[in-house]
Amino acid sequence: MSKYLVFGHQNPDTDAIGSAIAFSYYLERKGEEAEPVALGEPNAETQHALDHFSLEAPRVVEQVANEVDRVALVDHNEPQQSVADVDKVQVDYVVDHHRIHGFNTANPLFYRAEPIGSTCSVIYKLFTEQDIDIPRAIAGVMLSAIISDTLLLMSPTCTDEDREIAEQLAKIAQVDLNEYGRQLLQAGADISDQSDFELVNSDAKSFELNGHNVRIGQVNVIGFDQIAERKEGILNAMNHEMEEEDFNLFLLVITDILENTSMGWVAGENPVMVEQAFAGTVKNNQIELPGIVSRKKQVVPPLTDAYNQL
Repeated sequence: MSKYLVFGHQNPDTDAIGSAIAFSYYLERKGEEAEPVALGEPNAETQHALDHFSLEAPRVVEQVANEVDRVALVDHNEPQQSVADVDKVQVDYVVDHHRIHGFNTANPLFYRAEPIGSTCSVIYKLFTEQDIDIPRAIAGVMLSAIISDTLLLMSPTCTDEDREIAEQLAKIAQVDLNEYGRQLLQAGADISDQSDFELVNSDAKSFELNGHNVRIGQVNVIGFDQIAERKEGILNAMNHEMEEEDFNLFLLVITDILENTSMGWVAGENPVMVEQAFAGTVKNNQIELPGIVSRKKQVVPPLTDAYNQL
């Protein structure tokens, strides 16, 4: 029996790392050998969750084919968001809550994707379906993932299932859901120690939209004042990434987690696509995004529609 490496997307967020840890444990309980790894270092929010529940961060890898023949993907399926050599290994498992795009395999596989708020919510359902108990620490990081992806159950991506699962995980993790949730989100919204490059890339994903390479990042803040003072440097970092990676457009969504609203900073050759997607005006590389907090549900779909009209 060969070992599985289990990992989420590049620039991992709390759901990517939490679901890798949780699904690795699930596979182990099913009789497989599995190890959670990550395609980047944990951000401040994720590290807060790991520290709170005394979990070690998964080791960071840049390739996997040099170690294993089989892998499990969590919280993503699109190849451009995955490890560089994903095409050189066999993908036996995918657990996700995103769109399916550009993904195919030569062999049958286990694929579980549901339109709910967090991959860890899907994994919780796998645990309950197989009657597998969840240890406190793993329940804690799973809860953290749900809180992160749903902005403490306030995001439009959040479902009644997510709310029920979060309550059950909070009991297992022995924390107050709302109190711990606020602490977690506040840890992630502290940008004082992050460089412009880190802010641009800490939660950014690449999307192929009608033949165009589009980068969408997101930063959570409490109030816009602090990050507004760094606008020039952050835009310079975005433009640098565009040149290095040949992106056609870079949209950085800056979300005030207390007010549940966002603004977007735009770099690229065609900001009109952003204007069409969000029915607004880009002025000084900025567009207002009132009420928008979810990249998956409120940002990617309208941008996809705009590019499909080209």
